[in-house]
Amino acid sequence: MNDRGAAQKVDVFKIPMAGPADVSGLARLIDQGALDPRAIVAILGKTEGNGCVNDFTREYATAALAGFLAERLGLAAREIGWRIAFVMSGGTEGVLSPHMTVFARSIADRPAACDKRLAIGIASTREFLPEELGRSAQIKETEMAVKAAMANAGIENAADVHFVQIKCPLLTTERMQAAHGRRRSVVTEDAYASMGYSRGASALGVAVALGEVSRPSSDDIVMSDWSAYSAVASTSAGIELMRNVVILMGNSPWSASRFVIGHSVMKDAIDLQGVVAAFRSAGLDFDAAGRLADPQRLVNVFVKAEASPSGKIRGARHTMLDDSDINSTRHARAAVGGLIAGVSATTQVYVSGGAEHQGPAGGGPIAVIAHAGNV
Repeated sequence: MNDRGAAQKVDVFKIPMAGPADVSGLARLIDQGALDPRAIVAILGKTEGNGCVNDFTREYATAALAGFLAERLGLAAREIGWRIAFVMSGGTEGVLSPHMTVFARSIADRPAACDKRLAIGIASTREFLPEELGRSAQIKETEMAVKAAMANAGIENAADVHFVQIKCPLLTTERMQAAHGRRRSVVTEDAYASMGYSRGASALGVAVALGEVSRPSSDDIVMSDWSAYSAVASTSAGIELMRNVVILMGNSPWSASRFVIGHSVMKDAIDLQGVVAAFRSAGLDFDAAGRLADPQRLVNVFVKAEASPSGKIRGARHTMLDDSDINSTRHARAAVGGLIAGVSATTQVYVSGGAEHQGPAGGGPIAVIAHAGNV
């Protein structure tokens, strides 16, 4: 499918997972003829690991999916990662339920809808050197990949972009040593902290590409200037890759999809008004009792969560940053996951921890995909 060519049709499937390697739900959809594996362009998943540096459930889930789809498509497993964008986000704390969201794209058999509908674009950066993570090189390369993904989606106006999911690398001891062996410094010697730097630089790349901020003149902005952020970026760091994979979603007149996407921004972890605004942006509303008026139209919710770096939420002290037993990202996912589940009446929602430069400090973007009309 070429950029801005024939109208694209995007289908979205949310599938529960019994474990990181569970592909049975995906297999069932394919065997029933509901999903053509050749049309799959992206899979976003929530796995039940710790979401930290040593969360290998992300790699495990990706390998299981790649192996299964390689068999179905008659390809080598190593080819699947270049054909399909995988983003596995670790951590299903609290009420969050492991699941995957599968995106399939094909050429539409009818003209594009008269209004804008869900479109998806995929791109990736080159592979990074360890010393480039969290720095200007990662910002610049991400900026270029986001612009390529916009073109791939057939979206011309940045205002029509509602969600940009990125899977980015992190630093390990081995990767740090490789940089040191070349007499290069790395942005941090702390592997866990490197996740935030990588997420932050990737989010700033989105912000620059979409005109939300100016291109920074130095590396110092990363993890420092919290006024610089993207309202639509969602970045997730993992050990399983050394490049940025970009999945961009928005609404396009070139799409014949049955779905729409909307978004808003949560100003903090308890911003119910921001959550409601995101649902309404996707055409969903609530009844007098505060329940979704048409719950069957909801497909999934994608949100970023983080512990406020100020140590306070609306003036009250929180202890998420001071807990030596549980990482702050795990606390944040549990807190925001409960809020989103209560509003959406489902625990199968995508909540990703660590929102550096993704929404205002302590908050984060929230996107909602819904059926465009009654189903």
